[in-house]
Parts: sequence; structure tokens; C-alpha cells
Amino acid sequence: MALFLPMRFILRPSILLLGYLFLAATSTDSQQPAIRIIAFYTDRGEPDHIAFANQALSFFAGFAQKEHFVFASTTNWDDMDAAKLKDVRLVVWLNDFPKTQMQRDNFQKYMENGGRWLGFHVSAYNDADTHWPWFVALLGGGVFYANNWPPLPAKLIVDDPSHPVTRRLGASLDSPANEWYLWKPSPRLNKDVKVLLTLAPENYPIGLKDTLLSGDLPVVWTNTKYRMLYINMGHGDKIFSSTQQNNFFADALSWLARMK
Repeated sequence: MALFLPMRFILRPSILLLGYLFLAATSTDSQQPAIRIIAFYTDRGEPDHIAFANQALSFFAGFAQKEHFVFASTTNWDDMDAAKLKDVRLVVWLNDFPKTQMQRDNFQKYMENGGRWLGFHVSAYNDADTHWPWFVALLGGGVFYANNWPPLPAKLIVDDPSHPVTRRLGASLDSPANEWYLWKPSPRLNKDVKVLLTLAPENYPIGLKDTLLSGDLPVVWTNTKYRMLYINMGHGDKIFSSTQQNNFFADALSWLARMK
């Protein structure tokens, strides 16, 4: 059985510049290579994003151990390096995104050569100032436009209950408090995008200080030209308070890690 020990329990983030650590690299099946997953995050910045990342690391580490995945995490985004990603099946961004051109170029090459990406909430934040058109295209063309405030729970519509990621949700999901992002144009307008969850119209108006009044608001989608999934959830310490939503997170990770 593959053993798991997240790096953050062994090394301080400042020491991670030497790269991340994978333990028990052998697979439970000698004929199959181990499924390796690396989660990138930051421990600096907005407290609600950090709170989510800390809980996500614990949740996905436990799930990875049960599934015999080899899981590691790092705060060093220079680990977005071709050599270090060579045997990585899935890259996860929890609460941040690459800032340097080298990090971005390495991630683009990784994805264009069959890599897989799972992004949460602010990890997909982009606007005219980011100057990363390839990443906007990866997301399906949508650019962050507005959000509600404060974080609030919401009912989500399941667009495709038969998809492996949403198969345990039924027709809808009552999602815990989160900051919901509106994108312009809606990713749904891209023929290559498959939307899996959408903010239900009955949530509108949503917000107290900053209010969203209307609009098509996809919450989870995949660009079928890539092996990727974006999930809007990821703000605050309530995200993992729903068993139903937790099952969805586990199915999302498993689908990307195992998809052909």
C-alpha cells in the first residue's frame, strides 16, 4: 500500500525550494505507475483563502491515502518545473496561480502534453491585468467580472447528473457559504465547455454589500479540449462542512486522476 505523508508536515514552506517530496513511489499494482498529485497553494494573503487551502490539504490528503494516490503539496510555485512535473498525473491549484512567465510557460507545456489540472476559486482569477491569454482560453474564455459579498450559501443546479464528477449529487446541491464569481462572457457560450454546476436563479439577488442581481453563473465546468476542471468553491472555512459537497470534491479529484 502506498503511504502518504504531506510535505507541509515535514518541511517549512521556506525549505520547499528544493522541490516537493513524494513517498512510497511504488504502485499497489506493479504493472501500473503510481498516480502522483501535487497541490500548489499559498500561506500568505487573504485569510479566508488560506483557511480553505489548509482544510483542502487535509481533506485531499486523506482521500488520496484511501485511493493509494501519491500526494504532495508545496508553496513554492517554482516547482512548476518541467522536470518536477514529469511524472505528475494531476496538478491542483488551491488558492493562488503562477505569477512568473517561466512558471506559466511550464504549466502551459504540461497541459498541452496531456497534463491534468484542478483549480479552485481564486486560482482561476484573471482579468485584463494578468496578461495571460492562454489561461483565459483554458478556462473557456471567461474573465472574472463580479462577485457577491459576504460569502453566502447557495443552491446549485446539477447540469449533468450522469457525469462522473456529479453522479452522487442528484438534481441539485445546497452548497455552504462561498463567494460566487460571475464571469464575462459566460464560459457556457464556448462550444468546448461542459458546465456541470450552475448557480440556481432563485438565489438572486445574492449578497449584502456586493450583490449579484442576475446572470448565467456557471460554478463548475470543464474545457473538453483539455483534461481540466474548475470549481468556484474555495472561500472560507465552511467549504468542507457538507458531506454531499465533499463527495463531489472527492469524485472530481478521482475523475481527473484516473481519466483516460
